Amino acid sequence: APCRSVLTVACEQTEVLLFDPISSKHIKTLSEAHEDCVNNIRFLDNRLFATCSDDTTIALWDLRKLNTKVCTLHGHTSWVKNIEYDTNTRLLVTSGFDGNVIIWDTNRCTEDGCPHKKFFHTRFLMRMRLTPDCSKMLISTSSGYLLILHDLDLNKSLEVGSYPILRARRTTSSSDITSSGSSGPRAVGSPCHQNNSGPPSEKTLSRPSQREGGSPRNSLEVLTPEVPGERDRGNCITSLQLHPKGWATLLRCSSNTDDQEWTCVYEFQEGAPVRPVSPRCSLRLTHCIEEANVGRGYIKELCFSPDGRMISSPHGFGIRLLGFDAHCSELVDCLPREASPLREI
Repeated sequence: APCRSVLTVACEQTEVLLFDPISSKHIKTLSEAHEDCVNNIRFLDNRLFATCSDDTTIALWDLRKLNTKVCTLHGHTSWVKNIEYDTNTRLLVTSGFDGNVIIWDTNRCTEDGCPHKKFFHTRFLMRMRLTPDCSKMLISTSSGYLLILHDLDLNKSLEVGSYPILRARRTTSSSDITSSGSSGPRAVGSPCHQNNSGPPSEKTLSRPSQREGGSPRNSLEVLTPEVPGERDRGNCITSLQLHPKGWATLLRCSSNTDDQEWTCVYEFQEGAPVRPVSPRCSLRLTHCIEEANVGRGYIKELCFSPDGRMISSPHGFGIRLLGFDAHCSELVDCLPREASPLREI
Protein backbone atom coordinates (compact mmCIF):
# COMPACT_ATOMS: atom_id res chain seq x y z
CA ALA A 1 0.00 0.00 0.00
CA PRO A 2 1.18 3.60 -0.55
CA CYS A 3 1.17 4.15 3.21
CA ARG A 4 3.40 1.04 3.58
CA SER A 5 1.11 -0.39 6.28
CA VAL A 6 0.30 -3.62 4.44
CA LEU A 7 1.90 -5.87 1.85
CA THR A 8 -0.40 -7.83 -0.47
CA VAL A 9 0.68 -10.95 -2.34
CA ALA A 10 -0.97 -12.49 -5.42
CA CYS A 11 -0.86 -16.28 -5.37
CA GLU A 12 -0.83 -18.89 -8.11
CA GLN A 13 -4.02 -20.48 -6.86
CA THR A 14 -7.03 -18.40 -5.77
CA GLU A 15 -5.54 -16.63 -2.75
CA VAL A 16 -4.40 -13.15 -1.80
CA LEU A 17 -2.18 -12.93 1.30
CA LEU A 18 -1.78 -9.84 3.49
CA PHE A 19 1.31 -9.18 5.64
CA ASP A 20 2.63 -6.53 7.98
CA PRO A 21 5.74 -5.38 6.05
CA ILE A 22 7.55 -4.29 9.22
CA SER A 23 7.12 -7.39 11.39
CA SER A 24 6.56 -9.85 8.49
CA LYS A 25 3.50 -11.07 10.40
CA HIS A 26 0.80 -12.76 8.33
CA ILE A 27 -2.38 -10.69 8.78
CA LYS A 28 -5.03 -12.35 6.66
CA THR A 29 -5.67 -14.73 3.76
CA LEU A 30 -8.37 -14.08 1.17
CA SER A 31 -8.72 -17.77 0.38
CA GLU A 32 -11.14 -17.44 -2.56
CA ALA A 33 -10.31 -14.01 -3.86
CA HIS A 34 -10.83 -15.35 -7.38
CA GLU A 35 -11.79 -18.61 -9.07
CA ASP A 36 -8.37 -19.03 -10.71
CA CYS A 37 -4.78 -17.78 -10.39
CA VAL A 38 -4.39 -14.23 -9.03
CA ASN A 39 -1.95 -12.41 -11.29
CA ASN A 40 -1.56 -8.81 -10.18
CA ILE A 41 -2.50 -6.36 -7.42
CA ARG A 42 -2.67 -2.56 -7.64
CA PHE A 43 -3.51 -0.10 -4.84
CA LEU A 44 -5.74 2.82 -5.81
CA ASP A 45 -5.12 4.61 -2.50
CA ASN A 46 -4.23 3.60 1.07
CA ARG A 47 -7.29 1.39 1.48
CA LEU A 48 -8.69 0.40 -1.93
CA PHE A 49 -6.89 -2.16 -4.10
CA ALA A 50 -7.66 -4.14 -7.24
CA THR A 51 -6.79 -7.74 -8.11
CA CYS A 52 -6.94 -9.50 -11.48
CA SER A 53 -7.08 -13.17 -12.34
CA ASP A 54 -7.08 -15.90 -14.93
CA ASP A 55 -10.81 -16.16 -14.20
CA THR A 56 -11.07 -13.11 -16.57
CA THR A 57 -12.28 -10.74 -13.81
CA ILE A 58 -10.94 -7.82 -11.79
CA ALA A 59 -12.01 -7.37 -8.17
CA LEU A 60 -11.98 -4.25 -6.01
CA TRP A 61 -11.25 -4.60 -2.27
CA ASP A 62 -11.37 -2.32 0.78
CA LEU A 63 -8.83 -3.00 3.54
CA ARG A 64 -11.43 -1.98 6.13
CA LYS A 65 -13.87 -4.69 5.01
CA LEU A 66 -12.11 -7.68 3.50
CA ASN A 67 -14.90 -10.21 4.04
CA THR A 68 -16.53 -9.21 0.76
CA LYS A 69 -15.40 -7.57 -2.48
CA VAL A 70 -16.40 -4.01 -3.17
CA CYS A 71 -17.36 -5.21 -6.66
CA THR A 72 -16.30 -7.52 -9.49
CA LEU A 73 -15.49 -6.12 -12.93
CA HIS A 74 -16.41 -8.12 -16.04
CA GLY A 75 -15.18 -7.19 -19.51
CA HIS A 76 -12.20 -9.34 -20.47
CA THR A 77 -12.66 -12.68 -22.24
CA SER A 78 -9.32 -14.26 -21.30
CA TRP A 79 -6.72 -14.21 -18.52
CA VAL A 80 -6.22 -10.71 -17.05
CA LYS A 81 -2.52 -10.13 -16.38
CA ASN A 82 -1.92 -6.43 -15.63
CA ILE A 83 -3.49 -3.57 -13.68
CA GLU A 84 -2.41 0.06 -13.90
CA TYR A 85 -3.99 3.14 -12.31
CA ASP A 86 -4.01 6.84 -13.21
CA THR A 87 -4.38 8.73 -9.94
CA ASN A 88 -5.21 12.00 -11.76
CA THR A 89 -8.25 10.69 -13.61
CA ARG A 90 -9.01 7.77 -11.24
CA LEU A 91 -9.12 5.45 -14.24
CA LEU A 92 -8.17 1.80 -13.80
CA VAL A 93 -6.39 0.25 -16.80
CA THR A 94 -6.22 -3.53 -17.31
CA SER A 95 -4.83 -5.83 -19.99
CA GLY A 96 -5.34 -9.49 -20.75
CA PHE A 97 -4.48 -12.30 -23.11
CA ASP A 98 -7.59 -11.44 -25.11
CA GLY A 99 -5.44 -8.64 -26.54
CA ASN A 100 -7.58 -5.91 -24.99
CA VAL A 101 -6.63 -2.91 -22.86
CA ILE A 102 -9.77 -1.84 -20.96
CA ILE A 103 -10.41 1.41 -19.07
CA TRP A 104 -12.60 1.35 -15.92
CA ASP A 105 -14.03 4.56 -14.45
CA THR A 106 -13.73 4.13 -10.68
CA ASN A 107 -15.34 7.57 -10.20
CA ARG A 108 -18.69 5.93 -11.02
CA CYS A 109 -18.22 2.59 -9.29
CA THR A 110 -21.23 0.74 -7.81
CA GLU A 111 -21.81 -2.72 -6.36
CA ASP A 112 -22.52 -3.88 -9.92
CA GLY A 113 -19.15 -2.69 -11.22
CA CYS A 114 -17.67 0.31 -13.06
CA PRO A 115 -18.40 1.79 -16.48
CA HIS A 116 -15.77 0.53 -18.88
CA LYS A 117 -14.66 0.73 -22.50
CA LYS A 118 -12.15 -1.03 -24.70
CA PHE A 119 -9.24 1.37 -25.15
CA PHE A 120 -6.85 -0.57 -27.39
CA HIS A 121 -6.41 -3.99 -28.96
CA THR A 122 -3.40 -5.82 -30.37
CA ARG A 123 -2.59 -9.40 -31.16
CA PHE A 124 -0.30 -11.44 -28.88
CA LEU A 125 -0.48 -8.95 -26.01
CA MET A 126 1.65 -9.97 -23.02
CA ARG A 127 2.17 -6.99 -20.71
CA MET A 128 1.01 -3.37 -20.42
CA ARG A 129 2.48 -0.56 -18.31
CA LEU A 130 1.94 3.17 -17.80
CA THR A 131 4.86 5.50 -17.19
CA PRO A 132 4.83 7.13 -13.72
CA ASP A 133 3.39 10.37 -15.14
CA CYS A 134 0.85 8.42 -17.25
CA SER A 135 2.07 10.18 -20.42
CA LYS A 136 2.87 6.91 -22.20
CA MET A 137 1.54 3.38 -22.37
CA LEU A 138 3.93 0.52 -23.22
CA ILE A 139 2.68 -2.85 -24.45
CA SER A 140 4.84 -5.93 -25.11
CA THR A 141 3.83 -8.87 -27.26
CA SER A 142 4.79 -12.52 -27.53
CA SER A 143 5.74 -11.85 -31.16
CA GLY A 144 8.60 -9.57 -30.09
CA TYR A 145 7.04 -6.15 -30.63
CA LEU A 146 7.04 -3.27 -28.16
CA LEU A 147 4.27 -0.71 -28.70
CA ILE A 148 4.41 2.81 -27.25
CA LEU A 149 1.39 5.12 -27.15
CA HIS A 150 2.69 8.68 -26.79
CA ASP A 151 1.00 11.72 -25.22
CA LEU A 152 -1.57 9.38 -23.72
CA ASP A 153 -5.25 10.33 -23.47
CA LEU A 154 -7.11 7.55 -21.66
CA ASN A 155 -10.46 9.24 -22.22
CA LYS A 156 -10.31 8.52 -25.94
CA SER A 157 -10.94 4.98 -27.17
CA LEU A 158 -8.63 3.90 -29.97
CA GLU A 159 -10.55 2.26 -32.75
CA VAL A 160 -8.61 0.43 -35.45
CA GLY A 161 -6.82 2.92 -37.67
CA SER A 162 -7.78 5.96 -35.58
CA TYR A 163 -4.32 6.58 -34.15
CA PRO A 164 -1.35 8.15 -35.94
CA ILE A 165 1.52 5.72 -36.45
CA LEU A 166 5.06 7.03 -36.02
CA ARG A 167 6.41 4.28 -38.28
CA ALA A 168 8.05 1.14 -37.01
CA ARG A 169 11.68 0.29 -36.48
CA ARG A 170 14.24 -1.68 -34.51
CA THR A 171 15.77 -0.01 -31.46
CA THR A 172 19.33 1.17 -31.83
CA SER A 173 22.54 1.99 -30.07
CA SER A 174 24.14 5.45 -30.29
CA SER A 175 26.47 4.36 -33.06
CA ASP A 176 23.55 3.06 -35.13
CA ILE A 177 21.84 6.45 -34.89
CA THR A 178 24.88 8.42 -36.08
CA SER A 179 25.69 6.03 -38.94
CA SER A 180 22.26 5.00 -40.15
CA GLY A 181 22.92 6.34 -43.65
CA SER A 182 20.52 7.64 -46.25
CA SER A 183 18.52 4.43 -46.53
CA GLY A 184 17.37 4.65 -42.92
CA PRO A 185 16.86 1.77 -40.52
CA ARG A 186 14.93 -1.39 -41.30
CA ALA A 187 11.17 -1.06 -40.89
CA VAL A 188 8.92 -3.80 -39.61
CA GLY A 189 5.21 -4.54 -39.94
CA SER A 190 2.69 -3.59 -37.29
CA PRO A 191 1.30 -6.27 -34.96
CA CYS A 192 -1.99 -4.39 -34.60
CA HIS A 193 -5.20 -5.20 -36.44
CA GLN A 194 -5.05 -2.76 -39.32
CA ASN A 195 -5.79 -2.96 -43.02
CA ASN A 196 -2.41 -1.47 -43.89
CA SER A 197 0.11 -3.31 -41.74
CA GLY A 198 3.20 -1.62 -43.16
CA PRO A 199 4.70 1.69 -42.01
CA PRO A 200 2.69 4.76 -43.13
CA SER A 201 3.88 7.25 -45.67
CA GLU A 202 6.14 10.15 -44.80
CA LYS A 203 3.12 12.47 -44.91
CA THR A 204 1.93 10.89 -41.64
CA LEU A 205 4.87 12.44 -39.85
CA SER A 206 4.34 15.94 -41.20
CA ARG A 207 0.61 16.38 -40.57
CA PRO A 208 -0.22 19.77 -38.97
CA SER A 209 -1.59 18.22 -35.74
CA GLN A 210 1.86 17.03 -34.71
CA ARG A 211 3.63 19.33 -32.26
CA GLU A 212 7.23 20.23 -33.13
CA GLY A 213 9.53 17.72 -31.44
CA GLY A 214 6.54 15.82 -30.05
CA SER A 215 3.77 13.49 -31.13
CA PRO A 216 0.01 13.69 -31.70
CA ARG A 217 -2.19 12.46 -28.86
CA ASN A 218 -2.21 8.65 -28.60
CA SER A 219 0.23 8.26 -31.48
CA LEU A 220 1.52 4.71 -31.82
CA GLU A 221 5.18 3.74 -32.13
CA VAL A 222 6.02 0.14 -33.00
CA LEU A 223 9.48 -1.18 -32.10
CA THR A 224 11.33 -4.47 -32.30
CA PRO A 225 13.79 -4.14 -29.41
CA GLU A 226 17.41 -4.88 -30.17
CA VAL A 227 18.50 -7.98 -28.23
CA PRO A 228 22.13 -9.23 -28.27
CA GLY A 229 22.47 -12.33 -30.39
CA GLU A 230 18.91 -11.95 -31.70
CA ARG A 231 19.46 -9.68 -34.68
CA ASP A 232 18.34 -12.34 -37.16
CA ARG A 233 15.88 -14.19 -34.91
CA GLY A 234 12.58 -13.21 -33.38
CA ASN A 235 12.02 -13.08 -29.66
CA CYS A 236 9.18 -13.09 -27.15
CA ILE A 237 8.96 -10.24 -24.62
CA THR A 238 7.67 -12.05 -21.55
CA SER A 239 8.15 -9.33 -18.92
CA LEU A 240 7.89 -5.54 -19.05
CA GLN A 241 8.66 -3.11 -16.22
CA LEU A 242 9.34 0.62 -16.01
CA HIS A 243 11.98 2.52 -14.05
CA PRO A 244 10.30 4.17 -11.02
CA LYS A 245 11.38 7.60 -12.30
CA GLY A 246 10.29 6.85 -15.85
CA TRP A 247 13.81 6.93 -17.29
CA ALA A 248 13.89 3.48 -18.85
CA THR A 249 12.05 0.26 -19.53
CA LEU A 250 13.16 -3.21 -18.44
CA LEU A 251 12.44 -6.25 -20.63
CA ARG A 252 12.88 -10.01 -20.34
CA CYS A 253 13.30 -11.43 -23.85
CA SER A 254 13.27 -15.10 -24.82
CA SER A 255 14.36 -16.34 -28.23
CA ASN A 256 11.79 -18.03 -30.44
CA THR A 257 13.95 -21.14 -30.36
CA ASP A 258 13.73 -20.99 -26.55
CA ASP A 259 17.48 -21.46 -26.06
CA GLN A 260 18.37 -17.93 -24.86
CA GLU A 261 16.98 -15.38 -22.42
CA TRP A 262 18.08 -11.80 -21.87
CA THR A 263 17.43 -9.06 -19.34
CA CYS A 264 17.63 -5.72 -21.16
CA VAL A 265 17.39 -2.04 -20.18
CA TYR A 266 16.31 0.59 -22.71
CA GLU A 267 16.66 4.33 -22.06
CA PHE A 268 13.83 6.64 -23.14
CA GLN A 269 14.89 9.15 -25.79
CA GLU A 270 12.56 12.12 -26.13
CA GLY A 271 12.21 14.42 -29.11
CA ALA A 272 11.65 14.27 -32.82
CA PRO A 273 12.94 11.55 -35.20
CA VAL A 274 16.64 11.61 -36.10
CA ARG A 275 15.79 12.94 -39.56
CA PRO A 276 12.45 14.49 -40.59
CA VAL A 277 11.52 11.45 -42.71
CA SER A 278 13.15 8.78 -40.54
CA PRO A 279 11.22 6.51 -38.18
CA ARG A 280 11.01 7.66 -34.60
CA CYS A 281 12.93 5.57 -32.05
CA SER A 282 12.14 6.37 -28.43
CA LEU A 283 14.26 3.62 -26.86
CA ARG A 284 17.99 2.87 -26.84
CA LEU A 285 19.52 -0.33 -25.48
CA THR A 286 21.92 0.66 -22.68
CA HIS A 287 22.48 -2.50 -20.58
CA CYS A 288 21.85 -6.21 -20.94
CA ILE A 289 22.84 -9.60 -19.59
CA GLU A 290 22.17 -13.15 -20.69
CA GLU A 291 20.17 -15.28 -18.26
CA ALA A 292 20.25 -19.01 -17.61
CA ASN A 293 17.29 -20.35 -19.57
CA VAL A 294 16.23 -22.86 -16.93
CA GLY A 295 13.63 -22.97 -14.20
CA ARG A 296 9.98 -23.89 -14.22
CA GLY A 297 7.58 -21.51 -15.87
CA TYR A 298 7.26 -19.53 -19.08
CA ILE A 299 6.92 -16.01 -17.67
CA LYS A 300 9.69 -14.72 -15.42
CA GLU A 301 8.92 -11.32 -13.95
CA LEU A 302 11.60 -8.68 -13.39
CA CYS A 303 11.47 -5.58 -11.20
CA PHE A 304 13.41 -2.44 -10.33
CA SER A 305 14.22 -1.58 -6.73
CA PRO A 306 12.12 1.36 -5.45
CA ASP A 307 15.02 3.77 -6.06
CA GLY A 308 15.73 2.31 -9.51
CA ARG A 309 19.38 1.49 -8.77
CA MET A 310 19.06 -2.30 -8.84
CA ILE A 311 17.18 -4.94 -10.81
CA SER A 312 15.83 -8.19 -9.42
CA SER A 313 15.95 -10.76 -12.20
CA PRO A 314 14.91 -14.45 -12.21
CA HIS A 315 18.04 -16.51 -12.73
CA GLY A 316 18.18 -20.29 -12.84
CA PHE A 317 15.96 -21.55 -10.03
CA GLY A 318 16.23 -18.33 -8.02
CA ILE A 319 16.92 -14.63 -8.57
CA ARG A 320 19.94 -12.37 -8.70
CA LEU A 321 20.38 -8.66 -8.09
CA LEU A 322 21.89 -6.63 -10.93
CA GLY A 323 23.25 -3.09 -11.10
CA PHE A 324 24.25 -0.68 -13.84
CA ASP A 325 27.75 -0.71 -12.34
CA ALA A 326 29.49 -2.31 -9.36
CA HIS A 327 28.54 0.66 -7.11
CA CYS A 328 24.77 0.51 -7.77
CA SER A 329 24.90 3.97 -9.32
CA GLU A 330 21.89 5.78 -10.76
CA LEU A 331 21.17 4.92 -14.39
CA VAL A 332 21.64 8.56 -15.48
CA ASP A 333 25.12 8.59 -13.92
CA CYS A 334 26.43 5.60 -15.87
CA LEU A 335 24.82 5.68 -19.31
CA PRO A 336 27.27 4.03 -21.72
CA ARG A 337 27.80 5.02 -25.35
CA GLU A 338 27.34 1.37 -26.31
CA ALA A 339 25.25 -1.30 -24.66
CA SER A 340 27.13 -2.59 -21.58
CA PRO A 341 26.69 -5.69 -19.40
CA LEU A 342 24.63 -5.39 -16.25
CA ARG A 343 26.74 -6.11 -13.16
CA GLU A 344 25.84 -8.91 -10.80
CA ILE A 345 25.54 -7.49 -7.28
